[in-house]
Amino acid sequence: MKYIEQEIVLKKMNVRNLINSLFKGIFLMAVVITLLALLILLYRIGSQGYTHLSMDFLTNFASRFPAQAGIKAALVGSLWLMAIVAPTSLILGVGSAIYLEEYAKKNKITDFIRVNISNLAGVPSIVFGLLGLTIFVRALSLGTSILAAGFTMSLLILPVIIVASQEAIRSVPGELRDASYGMGATKWQTILKIILPAAIPGILTGAILALSRAIGETAPLIVIGVPIIIQFLPSGVMDTFTALPMQIYDWSSRPQQEFQAVAAAGIIVLMAVLLFMNSIAVLIRNKYHKRY
Repeated sequence: MKYIEQEIVLKKMNVRNLINSLFKGIFLMAVVITLLALLILLYRIGSQGYTHLSMDFLTNFASRFPAQAGIKAALVGSLWLMAIVAPTSLILGVGSAIYLEEYAKKNKITDFIRVNISNLAGVPSIVFGLLGLTIFVRALSLGTSILAAGFTMSLLILPVIIVASQEAIRSVPGELRDASYGMGATKWQTILKIILPAAIPGILTGAILALSRAIGETAPLIVIGVPIIIQFLPSGVMDTFTALPMQIYDWSSRPQQEFQAVAAAGIIVLMAVLLFMNSIAVLIRNKYHKRY
């Protein structure tokens, strides 16, 4: 009888090990397929675009001749755009998260607001483009300026930053709050000196993802009427501009094969800007992560 029970236990363990190996293989295959697709994409972009990467490409304006086409206006325009989007979205997003988590009463109204903020994170970007066209371009008469586009993109990524900031603030241990209050600190002092520094790694993780989405979006810019090609640099937030995604979209949609390689070079520049922005955020996040 004891021998039979041991056989049954052994069979169950074998079945469990088999199931574990099966799911391990499935997950490994998912990682391999993802990395393979990424490597193919990077190879294709790099092999096509490296021939056009030069200082002339970075310092020339757009042209109808592929050999003379440059990305200067789009690159500067994207940097201007991010200079508006980053502070606007972070201040509004983190501020909203602090209010909802630390000040707002827990009732049906705040629950309704939280649910709708989460739902807004999945709304297509073109809808935010229509919202920006209605409010900023027409109602506030900002036109196709950097300010109008920056506010539109800020609305696009605001729900993501709010949700990420809420989760980061919520994950701060309650003992830290209690210790701060026990030392006589006010609520705002506790938020500023204890909660925010401890939550910065999580907040910046959400901000990295959100800003990465903003710098690569094209649909909202098309809807609000941002031009594809300009031959000047903006000198202020009320000037018309173009952006890297718009310029890449224009090159990739042209029938000439040479412009496909130019578009690939533009994608490499866009990825470099994105990696630079993310690197700064990651360094800040790691600094506070080690401290807390």
